[in-house]
Amino acid sequence: MKITENERDAVYKTIFSRRDVRGEFSPEPIPEDVLHRVLTAAHHAPSVGFMQPWDFVLVQDDHTKGKIKAGFDIANSTSAAQFDGDRAEQYSKLKLEGILEAPLGICVTCDRNRNGPVVLGRTIKAEMDLFSSVCAVQNLWLAARAENLGVGWVSIIHDSVLRQALNIPEEIEIIAYLCVGYVSYFKDKPELETLGWQPRRDVNSAIHYGSWSKTMPTNTDKEK
Repeated sequence: MKITENERDAVYKTIFSRRDVRGEFSPEPIPEDVLHRVLTAAHHAPSVGFMQPWDFVLVQDDHTKGKIKAGFDIANSTSAAQFDGDRAEQYSKLKLEGILEAPLGICVTCDRNRNGPVVLGRTIKAEMDLFSSVCAVQNLWLAARAENLGVGWVSIIHDSVLRQALNIPEEIEIIAYLCVGYVSYFKDKPELETLGWQPRRDVNSAIHYGSWSKTMPTNTDKEK
């Protein structure tokens, strides 16, 4: 099946307009058919040995969200203490989650024992199942953006909090807690880029030719 030019452009538009959403969530509920499409897209991510190690725990209960938010607050205090000076001040002003505001939370997990101890493609790099589950997160994120849903990844939280709040067994790895919902607007650029926390790296500086030391010449190099 060949991709048309319009379909190709739609994929790139979705990729470039994806954002990590924290503070723009609307309480509007997500229709079941929309949610099912997004989760089906996530479920069609590539996986090592076709093991499909992911599961999706859907969180809508306010009491459960409250437990998760309390866990975030504790972890965020610990994180904030690791920054000094201007960075600490800037960090204190950032909104880094939308746990209570988003109508839906999704915890993405990885069952590393699915399909037995020996998995095709995981025999040398055992972590490939974890990478596969991250691919499911990316599929979910892009599908959500195509549905005009915002997604925010809450990484500042201890796994123990999510295990207790969501009854996740110890043998199941926690990959991500995502806040999902419609938003009032999408930012033109990532917030941390706009606020000057970190600039976007030029793609050419990330491309190496044949070995690590060989990168694409910059315009300055070409002028020499």
